[in-house]
Amino acid sequence: MKELTALEAARLIAAGQLTSETLVRSCLERVAELEAGVQAWEHLDADQAIAQARIADRSTARGPLHGVPLAIKDVIDTVDMPTAYGSRIYRGHRPASDATCVALARAAGAIILGKTVTTEFATGASGKTRNPHNPAHTPGGSSSGSAAAVGCGMVPLAFGTQTYGSTIRPASFCGVVGYKPTYGKADVTGIKTLAGGLDTLGLFARRVADVARLASVVTGGRIAADLASQTPRIGFLDTSPWGAPDPATGQLLGETVRRLVEAGARVRDLPSPVGMATWCEIQDGLFSWQALQAFAWERLFRRDELQPKTCGVFEQYEQSATPESYETALGLAQEARAGCASLFTDCDVLLVPAAIGEAPKGLETTGDPRFNGAWSMLQLPCLTLPMGRGAAGLPIGVQLVGQRGQDAKLLGAACFVEACLAST
Repeated sequence: MKELTALEAARLIAAGQLTSETLVRSCLERVAELEAGVQAWEHLDADQAIAQARIADRSTARGPLHGVPLAIKDVIDTVDMPTAYGSRIYRGHRPASDATCVALARAAGAIILGKTVTTEFATGASGKTRNPHNPAHTPGGSSSGSAAAVGCGMVPLAFGTQTYGSTIRPASFCGVVGYKPTYGKADVTGIKTLAGGLDTLGLFARRVADVARLASVVTGGRIAADLASQTPRIGFLDTSPWGAPDPATGQLLGETVRRLVEAGARVRDLPSPVGMATWCEIQDGLFSWQALQAFAWERLFRRDELQPKTCGVFEQYEQSATPESYETALGLAQEARAGCASLFTDCDVLLVPAAIGEAPKGLETTGDPRFNGAWSMLQLPCLTLPMGRGAAGLPIGVQLVGQRGQDAKLLGAACFVEACLAST
């Protein structure tokens, strides 16, 4: 059952052709088979998951995710499971309530399978998770466990987060669909704050339609649950101010554009806008100050319990971030957000790399976020889906970027691109 999409599973459960318990047991069997190599889970209680599934099977359908398993990144609060935020400071911590996204998913009938590995506080030191396609390579971060768990069929749906590229990049590395909504579209109450002006819930699934259904749930219907594939107008944006992707990624992007044109999409080359080279610096200016404020208690009073890499990040920011630099970054971000609207004058979505290339070898780094951070700063919705594999045989994703607030249009365009890539 590892190939079942979330929508297929929900449909079969609703029709009485599949029980939630059978599906949950299948997921747990997959975990037992692969977890020693992948190490995606921070907390997993098989008995609790099966008990939830049995309750679902005895109940009338509660919502569009009834009986479908869901994994939760360990920076997101769960009332019935520990939430340690990837840090020994919070080992054994039990939140008093669910995060908003978890509560909404439960109300829609989802079965919370467990908590997935995150880097410490969604930044800093890498976690234990390996890439499910090659354990010698990183799965990306910081939503490493969620991307890996979906990528190897342990669970059909998972929550992550994104502040730089913590959903898009691991989704690309693990060969799954990853989606970051427009900033503010999904409530983040109950998610450990990293940078309050940038943090966004992230969603992982195997198909765009699954992401759309989950997005509808966690936004209270602000995003349409069922999307028809739309023939999009696509801007193939010149991202050279941030450097070039590797040759395999560049070739796959070119092939993807060709397939889209053959399928009827209108694709036009877009030059990089004035100021684009500075967007990542603006993101850094916002993030560094906001992270220092968000973790004032941990870094000022529990510093000796931080992992060395996390501590090093805070030390760097303490030296570089000033009230003046932050105010400057705020002003530049406001200008950039207003100016980037012109990119969508004659197109629905932008097509850009999701990452430099395949997942790097080793676990010391989660990969370069250069093709992600600026979109987070601009607060735009982004989605990546697999477009092929690189020289090492690992997945490479294509990233689509939508206009602020136009998430449904982005998801509809992504359905079209997904179909084009699947038809070859």
